Amino acid sequence: MQDIVVDPVAHNRAAWDKYVQDGNEWSRPVSTERVERARRGDWSIVLIGYEPVDRSWLPTDLTDKDVLCLASGGGQQGPILAAAGARVTVFDNSPRQLGQDQMVAARDGLELRTVLGDMRDLSTFGDAAFDVVFHPVSNLFVPDLAPVWRECFRVLRPGGTLLAGFLNPDVYLFDHEALDERGELTVVHQLPYSDLAHYSAEERATKFGADAALEYSHTLTAQIGGQLAAGFALTGFTEAPHQSNASASYMSHYFATLAVKPG
Repeated sequence: MQDIVVDPVAHNRAAWDKYVQDGNEWSRPVSTERVERARRGDWSIVLIGYEPVDRSWLPTDLTDKDVLCLASGGGQQGPILAAAGARVTVFDNSPRQLGQDQMVAARDGLELRTVLGDMRDLSTFGDAAFDVVFHPVSNLFVPDLAPVWRECFRVLRPGGTLLAGFLNPDVYLFDHEALDERGELTVVHQLPYSDLAHYSAEERATKFGADAALEYSHTLTAQIGGQLAAGFALTGFTEAPHQSNASASYMSHYFATLAVKPG
């Protein structure tokens, strides 16, 4: 069912720019109050769903730690980590998502760098540039994961950590409309799933909207095995239900891993 060739980077950049304009929940900047609390040491961020990250997954003291928030624009995690003392770089494919981080930094007097790009290509950064890579649920927007994990490994310092959140691939088995509109888990798709492979452009426009971001399922072999193949050692794993849809009663919608680059 593949239609004309679509550039997922360009398409999803435009999609997320529009999501910001429309007020998507992952594009709503944190408040000044939360930034001020983070400056006092009272903070939390999310990696999967609405679940706060286990603080033991991050350095005890973030002061002067170099943190890359990968595909993590939107003015949420990056500003909180910067307020907590880290030297933060937010890397994202959407200029408007990065604009949310820039707005919070200007509003609240934070030092925070933003960089536009594809999460599979971090060539703008040198080797061993970061102590932490924080990568919330976003790799569903790229068709291949191996470059993401290789680049994360390269830009981390020995002993550095990768915190990655991602979707349970089984969620792509279900019919999107039945799940969102009627709360029904109706199996219709074979895995691996891709919006491009499973629907024509006309069908995508009808089901999701012509401007919707393209999504791809990824196997656990690609997610977890891919990190191991890149050289990481996995030291933590957790899961969480979706924050709102019907799948929450039956399955974990999100997974998260903590991985270390051996020193």
